[in-house]
Amino acid sequence: MTILETMKLTRRFGGLTAVNDFSVQVQEGEILGLIGPNGAGKTTIFNLISGAYRPTSGLVFFDNENITGDRPHQTTRKGIARTFQQTKLFHSFTVLDNVLVGLYLKGRMGFIASVLGLRKVKQKDAELYGRGMEILSFTGLHEDAFKTAASLPHGKKRGLGVAIALSCYPKLLLLDEPMTGMNAQETEEMMKLIRKVKDEREITTIIIEHNMKAVMGLCDRIVVLNNGTTLAVGSPLDVSKNPAVVSAYLGG
Repeated sequence: MTILETMKLTRRFGGLTAVNDFSVQVQEGEILGLIGPNGAGKTTIFNLISGAYRPTSGLVFFDNENITGDRPHQTTRKGIARTFQQTKLFHSFTVLDNVLVGLYLKGRMGFIASVLGLRKVKQKDAELYGRGMEILSFTGLHEDAFKTAASLPHGKKRGLGVAIALSCYPKLLLLDEPMTGMNAQETEEMMKLIRKVKDEREITTIIIEHNMKAVMGLCDRIVVLNNGTTLAVGSPLDVSKNPAVVSAYLGG
């Protein structure tokens, strides 16, 4: 079943066409990779899907609904969550509190109200605490729950970004370079987490990543972009044998 479809999605910035006629169907439960050099349009596509940018032309359908032009808070509530190239955390908050922020937002309860201790919110505290700890356990961060986010090593900060995205209970997860800056061990741990999200949570995932070993090992299909245009689409094996892809990105 198709969970996300883009149709001739285009975004121009003045005279620059960042994304040109991008069309793709993403199947429920798959891991789809987006690869290409810097400036190929990958993050712009995430911004168009999540509502951070409005398309110049084209359409976005999610879960059989036209979401073209929806804003980020709307797409999040409909089931799309994302991480960013630069992990966005509340660094002075604990790891658990970072996840609780996402849970409060998902529940449409103001985080400021919770800080003020309003009764309605207090009634939810025990439930949200349990959900938060469950997410941290799932992502392997439960032992760090009461540490500040700033104190975490790089790999765990990236993992916390995924945990915050999961706190929105998404149907579609957009991961923007989740393994950037990681060493080999951290990369392997992140790959295991992404597989776990697919296998145990059955969440559809689109991943932007420059680590070709990780992309080839994780993805069911890969879309290759070049200057905002689709160069190739196929399985990792098909893409790895595509002469244009090999020449341009995989080192001919």
